[in-house]
Amino acid sequence: MLIIGSGAAGNSLALKLPKNTSVGLISKTELHEGSTYYAQGGISAVLSKIDSIDQHVEDTMESGAGLCKEDIVKSVAKESKDIVDWLLEQGVKFTKNESSSSDKLHLTKEGGHTYPRIVHAADKTGEAIQDSLISKVKENSNIELFTHHVAIDLITTTEVNTNKKKCVGSYVLNKKTNLIDIFQAKFVVLATGGANKVYLYTSNPDTSSGDGIAMAYRAGCDITNMEFMQFHPTCLYHHKAKSFLVSESLRGEGGKLLLPNGEPFMHKYDSRGVLAPRDIVARAIDSEMKIHGFDYVLLDISHKDSSFVKKSFPNIYKKCLEFNIDITKTAIPVVPATHYTCGGINIDINAKTNIKNLYAIGEVAHSGLHGANRMASNSLLECIFFSKKVLEDIKKCEGEKHCSINSDLKYSRNKKISEEVIIKHSWKEIRTLMWNYVGIVRTNERLLKAKIRVSMYKKEIEDCFNKNVISSDLIELRNLIYIAEIIITSALTRKESRGLHYNLDYPGTNEKASDTVININVKNNIKLYQEK
Repeated sequence: MLIIGSGAAGNSLALKLPKNTSVGLISKTELHEGSTYYAQGGISAVLSKIDSIDQHVEDTMESGAGLCKEDIVKSVAKESKDIVDWLLEQGVKFTKNESSSSDKLHLTKEGGHTYPRIVHAADKTGEAIQDSLISKVKENSNIELFTHHVAIDLITTTEVNTNKKKCVGSYVLNKKTNLIDIFQAKFVVLATGGANKVYLYTSNPDTSSGDGIAMAYRAGCDITNMEFMQFHPTCLYHHKAKSFLVSESLRGEGGKLLLPNGEPFMHKYDSRGVLAPRDIVARAIDSEMKIHGFDYVLLDISHKDSSFVKKSFPNIYKKCLEFNIDITKTAIPVVPATHYTCGGINIDINAKTNIKNLYAIGEVAHSGLHGANRMASNSLLECIFFSKKVLEDIKKCEGEKHCSINSDLKYSRNKKISEEVIIKHSWKEIRTLMWNYVGIVRTNERLLKAKIRVSMYKKEIEDCFNKNVISSDLIELRNLIYIAEIIITSALTRKESRGLHYNLDYPGTNEKASDTVININVKNNIKLYQEK
């Protein structure tokens, strides 16, 4: 099996596979680098007596603004306790409840949740999970690690009997040697994370360039609901901070959102105040900044006991101190930044795509769990839930023969080396365009202008890709322009405002909720349709 991506989704699947299964695990950089490692908040699970599976489902469905798949939401919520137990078995050290003499885990509350149900490891949950999983992965002799390798494209064949596409591997660039190899596999799993680097400001690491989604799109997969890009409401505003995320759990523990003059404002937008779902909070902050001309708003937890703040948020406290901000004494300047890709490669309950033997798990996939807006801390839960579903599904295909690849490497090495300045310029231009024209609040005029510009960039980048030696930067730039095109086309298709997609030309919400699905394998290159 070939697993492309080494975050919580990819690592947990590698660990769940039988020890007699040969696994190749591809990582763009080092194993720890990726969105999982930087996740602060936690993982949502029903562990409290006052909570219930039904309430978790209801909260998720409400946050998803009518586009969640209820059967998926119920299945994931029911598994939440078992998933936390499995992580404990892998050695993840979650924060315990000190007020209890028992061994119970501490639960905090985040936006959209009715009750405290966020299991966490202080404010570095992703790091704790990733470190534990990586440690276990390295102990397994059946898992071969390929760090500093970048997948370029998927390799597919067409079955004679069914005329159905089948994935048989991937072209992969070895960044250390700059050589391209063919990785063959009976099953291929995309676990490459999201596409938030398509925007100028993001809480995500540089690896989040939408590689898996772009590769799957080019291969012929259905891509669903990519207009729903989640902006985290609170990222540190500082010219040297690189959009450091300030966890939602800080608001869950009493943090206040204020204008720079000290006035609260969230009560004007939602009765839940600072703990409203992320789309509402992000739009509220964006609105106040535009109305008053502010560059940022304030997130204040300095009214809480100093020792409580330092113990609850050690990572945030330490990071802010690097920029001379003592959060026990002063408020944190914050702005929204892209944080999570709610759409992605369309999958079913077994994580299967519409291409045979190709699966997608984690943020790269659209499972129906998040709908039009992800509820906080459901993402890590989703990663591990669908890794189990892949395992269950491939067991049904044990007798199937592996199809070998009978083609030469299609990427010629006899090309000139592209100038890095061109790549860097295009990268910045695209991300700035997306931020200014396809941001938190949209209009048809801005979207149409963005579509024209992206179309021009795409031709230039494809030409550059075909004529030059392939590098990691060029691969990511190519994927980035495909992602931009998909987001814009999806946003233009949705004639309403729902969840994370807010269009001033269509401020109302349609009575009937529907998905936006895009597929490249049709006439005129792109197909758009609304699916029930």
